[in-house]
Amino acid sequence: MSVFTGAAVAIVTPFKANGEVDYEQFYKNIEFQIAHKTDAIVVCGTTGESSTMSHEEHLDVIEACVKRVNGRVPVIAGTGSNSTAEAIHLSTEAEKRGADALLLVSPYYNKSTQKGLFLHFKAIADSVKIPCILYNIPGRTGVNILPATIVKLCTEVENIVGVKEATGDLAQTARLSNLAKGKVDIYCGDDIMTLPFMSIGALGVISVLSNIAPEDVHDTCAKFSEGKVAEAMEMQLKAVPLTDALFSEVNPIPIKKAMSYMGMCDDVYRSPLCTMDETKAEALKNEMKAYGLL
Repeated sequence: MSVFTGAAVAIVTPFKANGEVDYEQFYKNIEFQIAHKTDAIVVCGTTGESSTMSHEEHLDVIEACVKRVNGRVPVIAGTGSNSTAEAIHLSTEAEKRGADALLLVSPYYNKSTQKGLFLHFKAIADSVKIPCILYNIPGRTGVNILPATIVKLCTEVENIVGVKEATGDLAQTARLSNLAKGKVDIYCGDDIMTLPFMSIGALGVISVLSNIAPEDVHDTCAKFSEGKVAEAMEMQLKAVPLTDALFSEVNPIPIKKAMSYMGMCDDVYRSPLCTMDETKAEALKNEMKAYGLL
């Protein structure tokens, strides 16, 4: 059984002006997501700035999310690392704290071989009992998990069930879908590619846009799954200019700026991320107005 189908939000981690996690706003954002049809919540992923958190903070945020959600939707915890031992520690602790599933980014900087990737992910998955979703994002990690490796992992390791494909490479994902023959739950990792990926077998998207428009992203996926392709396409294309603005600087800078415009979090980041370029921020605001969010 799939961890989820449809649209999962890659939820941001709000920070106070002093840099501490703003749990009050975090809980409000979780409630906003659930009230507006999000199908799952991915916590402490790229969008959640997990790379700047201490292990204690990382696990505290996961636990806080799990407790607040209280079983209403699946909570998928980002627990990957470039160190296998570190990823095992975060994963086992996230499982203890109630996460429904894990999102495991490919090890960054090391530039592992495909054999090394297989052994890395297998070791993490073997340390827990909950489902694991691989996260393939070569633009950030410097390594591409090839389709054959993904299929091997999902076939030979019982609780590795799927992959978030953030390659932006439709051809590679088509090859993966062909090799997988239904054994890999594929999720799109790029908002602008949701429907193209679903057309070749993806179950949905792990979305940045969902932070501010969860119901629209959910409905786009749902309409496509129901065979209402023209309606889904209209919604996907309507969001293209806004999606472009949300990725005009590195994620999560623009989405947190957008959320600050909507009163959903402060415009605060952990270094080395910083506030958005003023010209791009103004363009983002204009696209939000055009979309109907402001």
